Amino acid sequence: MTRTAISTPDAPAPAHTFGQGVRQGPFVQVSGQGPVDPATGEYLHPGDVTAQTTRTLQNVRAIVEAAGARFDDVVMLRVYLTQREDFAAMNDAYGAFVAEHCPSGVLPSRTTVMVGLPRPEMLVEIDAFAIVEG
Repeated sequence: MTRTAISTPDAPAPAHTFGQGVRQGPFVQVSGQGPVDPATGEYLHPGDVTAQTTRTLQNVRAIVEAAGARFDDVVMLRVYLTQREDFAAMNDAYGAFVAEHCPSGVLPSRTTVMVGLPRPEMLVEIDAFAIVEG
């Protein structure tokens, strides 16, 4: 199986030690994304986990699509959240985004973990695993 780096200007440029994602055969792994504007590299929506979750998922979706998949091909999302009290707001934003972008109605699996993230303005980080049919 061919291993291919995924790269798109529609998601933030990755750090020098990893790429936006990798596709090998039908498998797509998206690196952890945060609430970053792809055009400017700025972290957006300080203190607003709802807006940060939506922006982060938009970045994940852009990388999934750059790999030749659809967001509906995502089978697993991992959410890293800095504050337990933000869970309900994150979950609402997450639920709205996933429902809109999964027309099959089959929602991806998910794990949510409370963590410290590399930047203090980041309230959420999300990575994804997708399987592309055909």
